[in-house]
Amino acid sequence: MMGTSSAAPKKLDLRGITKRFDTPEGGILAVDDISLSVEKGRFTSIIGQSGCGKSTLFNIFAGLLKPSSGAVVLDGEDITGRAGMISYMLQKDLLLPWRTILDNVIFGLELQGIGRDAARETARPFLARYGLGAFENHYPAALSGGMRQRAALLRTLLCNKDVILLDEPFAALDAQTRFRMQQWLLTLWRDFDLTILFVTHDVDEAIFLSDDIVVLSPRPGRVRDSFPVGLPRPRARDIVTTPEFGRLKHRCLELLFEGRTSEDEEAETA
Repeated sequence: MMGTSSAAPKKLDLRGITKRFDTPEGGILAVDDISLSVEKGRFTSIIGQSGCGKSTLFNIFAGLLKPSSGAVVLDGEDITGRAGMISYMLQKDLLLPWRTILDNVIFGLELQGIGRDAARETARPFLARYGLGAFENHYPAALSGGMRQRAALLRTLLCNKDVILLDEPFAALDAQTRFRMQQWLLTLWRDFDLTILFVTHDVDEAIFLSDDIVVLSPRPGRVRDSFPVGLPRPRARDIVTTPEFGRLKHRCLELLFEGRTSEDEEAETA
């Protein structure tokens, strides 16, 4: 990832991204001169305080929003402002309530022009392999939050993009379900040889999942620091009690709240 071995292939580059929004009250600088290089196959988490521009950055990555300046480069090709080049999953699962789980999972394939029968045949082995085979004919309302997120992730993966943006996909889940989903996501990451960029407010989650962490400053979002996690894989849950995990968490929290006063924090919670 950022500034590491020059021999490692760069999958995704963000080059000097700045985004300013015009409002009746004047311009708002959301993100300012952000540059990142993400290596192929790495799991990178982006953390920062609310309003620091994480979602703006993801929308620029995905081509849904054009930057005021700068470029997004995928495999050496400038894809700035081009949607559909990178898969993007939001916090909400956005499953269609009138479609079965199987037909929700194949929705992206159908949008790519694949017929429904062929898409179903493609998807069924993945549902069976990743714990959804028994639910393919159920409707979303009948499934738990964790199972719905599994379906949404499989729908995203079947779009056949090897870079995936995940914007707080587990934020609404309880702690036990969240941990199971984290482990399940790491299985998918390994099996599909993915490059993942993951936004979360949860520092423990970022450290547990990631190869690399990027910390953004408060608005306008700038890269305050970026560093490798360096913990061995696979990671058991009790890794969160180790001294090295504690040191990484301390580093993240110091960066997140650097320069903050108690008055600032009280104003945010008032």
